[in-house]
Amino acid sequence: MKRVIAVANQKGGVGKTTTAVNLAASFVAMRRRVLLIDMDPQGNATAGCGIDKNAIARGSCEVLLGECTALEAVCATSTALAVLPTNQDLTSAEVRLLMSGEQREQRLRRALEPIRSDYDLILIDCPPALNMLAVNALVAADSVLIPMQCEYYALEGLSALVATIDQIRATANPALVIEGILRTMYDPRNNLSSEVSAQLLMHFGTSVFRTVVPRNVRLAEAPSFGKSALAHDPDSRGALAYLALAGEMLRREEELRDTAMMRA
Repeated sequence: MKRVIAVANQKGGVGKTTTAVNLAASFVAMRRRVLLIDMDPQGNATAGCGIDKNAIARGSCEVLLGECTALEAVCATSTALAVLPTNQDLTSAEVRLLMSGEQREQRLRRALEPIRSDYDLILIDCPPALNMLAVNALVAADSVLIPMQCEYYALEGLSALVATIDQIRATANPALVIEGILRTMYDPRNNLSSEVSAQLLMHFGTSVFRTVVPRNVRLAEAPSFGKSALAHDPDSRGALAYLALAGEMLRREEELRDTAMMRA
């Protein structure tokens, strides 16, 4: 794959970190080399991978500020997943970035250049805001995966995010594309979920993943054990949904490659 994907949505509570952690675990299960980067000062992705965020000596904060390299800050986990962790210190990094000079939005991109080829996939868990940390993630990424809950407020937030992606593409990262829109916490018994899902399909078509992540207790409780749902309960509906999503992403990539070859 050799791609950097930002998992982003400025609205909180849509399953963004859950998606980043569990999608990373799913690709690891498929024997891909994966790096998960935590760019949210809350450090939930870090804790969800079993890393004590309060004991971090080096993380994404130090990498952004140039105090260490990305290679020096990457942590191993009990699985084959590599993690660039973070904690509340990242908030101070954002403030210092805002006060810094030119190319402050390029810090993460430049930091990842020496290690990009070491991984098949790099996933970036973005903060739930369109701030300098999120901008760094979007500038560093090849594509954006957008998790969203099927509710009307989420639709409004999606429009703002798409506008931001267009702005980043126009000013700093012309190759940035939308990887796909993922419907999360989906309940088919809820009429509103079905209505919003239908609107998404109507407006965004094939950009919406066929895979739908259902509401699932195992997904919700896995972080308290410092595990992905796949490690916590591999037979749960949540774990299987993220495995299906990883498979769908790989199939999409193969289809695009085949189409490109046919045109050539």
